[in-house]
Amino acid sequence: MRLSFALLLLPALAGAQGRQGDFTLPSYTFADGKALQNVRLHFTTLGTPRKDASGRTSNAVLVLHGTGGTGSGFLGAGFAGELFGPGKLLDTARYLIVLPDNIGHGKSSKPSDGLRQQFPRYGYTDMVNLQHALLTKGLGVDHLRLVMGTSMGCMHAWVWGTNYPSFADGLVPLACAPTQIAGRNRMLRTMIRDFVIEDPEFRNGEYTGPTRGLRAAQGMLFMMTSAPMVQHRQAPTRDAADSVIRAYIESRTRATDANDMLYQFDSSRDYDPSPHLERVTAPVLAINSADDLVNPPELGLMERLMPRVKNGKYILIPTSERTRGHGTHSLPVVWGTYLAEFVKSLP
Repeated sequence: MRLSFALLLLPALAGAQGRQGDFTLPSYTFADGKALQNVRLHFTTLGTPRKDASGRTSNAVLVLHGTGGTGSGFLGAGFAGELFGPGKLLDTARYLIVLPDNIGHGKSSKPSDGLRQQFPRYGYTDMVNLQHALLTKGLGVDHLRLVMGTSMGCMHAWVWGTNYPSFADGLVPLACAPTQIAGRNRMLRTMIRDFVIEDPEFRNGEYTGPTRGLRAAQGMLFMMTSAPMVQHRQAPTRDAADSVIRAYIESRTRATDANDMLYQFDSSRDYDPSPHLERVTAPVLAINSADDLVNPPELGLMERLMPRVKNGKYILIPTSERTRGHGTHSLPVVWGTYLAEFVKSLP
C-alpha cells in the first residue's frame, strides 16, 4: 500500500494549509467479483488527528461529495469558509477534516484513466468500503466524529450507518432518502444513461470527442439538480434563459468524460438501506429542502422511514430565497444552525 502527500494552500481558509494525497490499495475485489489492481484513492485533509485516552481517533470528520463531484469541491468559501475556518463549527484547529475523491471521480481511479467500459462496475457498497480502507489503512483513522455527505455522499452516509454502525459518533445525510432510488429520480438517471449509450458516437465507450448524447445528458442533469425559482433568478428573460442553458451544457460537456458519467450514475443501482435502518445506532441528522426536485417532499418517504431510526432527526427546509433546490445541500449558511445543535448533542 502506498501513501503520498502534497501540501496545498487553501484560499478559502486564510493561512490554513491542507494536504492532498493519494492512497494506493494493491488490489480490491468489487461486489460483482471483478478485481482491480493498484486502486488509487485521492484525498484532501485539513487539520491534525487526535486520539482519546484509549488511543482511538476522536476528532475526524468525513465529508462526502455528490455524483460527479470531488472532495476539493468543499474547499470554497460557501462551504469551507462557513464550517472549517478559525472559530467555525468544524474549525480545523480542533478537527481533522477528510475529503476523499470517491472511486470513479476526480483524481481517484476511474474509467477515463484508460479502461473505459472495462473498468469494474462499482456500486455504493464498494465506494463506502473503499472510503473505509482509505481511513483505516491509508490515514490511520479508526473512528469518526461525523460522517457528512451531500447527495450521493448523503446516501453514502446512510450506508456507513448500516454497514459500519459503530464507526461514527454521528451521521449527517444532506439531500437524500434512505431507500432505493425509484420513481422520477430513477427515471432521470435512466434517461441520462440512455442518452449516452444509445448515441452512435459513443462507440461502446471508445468515443473520440464530446457526443450529442453527453450534451443531452447534461441538459437532463441541469433540470434534475436545480429548481424553478433558482432558474428564473438566473434567467429572468427569454434571451437570458437561452444563453444560460447553452453555456451550462457547453461548459459541462467539455469537462465531463462520458464513461465516467455513466459509471457514476450507474453506481446507485445497489443503494437501498431501508431494510436495515434498525442497524443504525449512531445519532442521525437528516436534512432535505422543500424545493429539491431529486427528493420531493410530497413523496413522504422521510416521514415513513425516519421513525425506524433509533436516534434520528429529520429537518425539511422550506423553499426561500436562500435555498437552491437540490444544491441547498452545499449551503451551510442555510442549515448550519441545525448542524451546530446536533454536534453539541453528541456524546
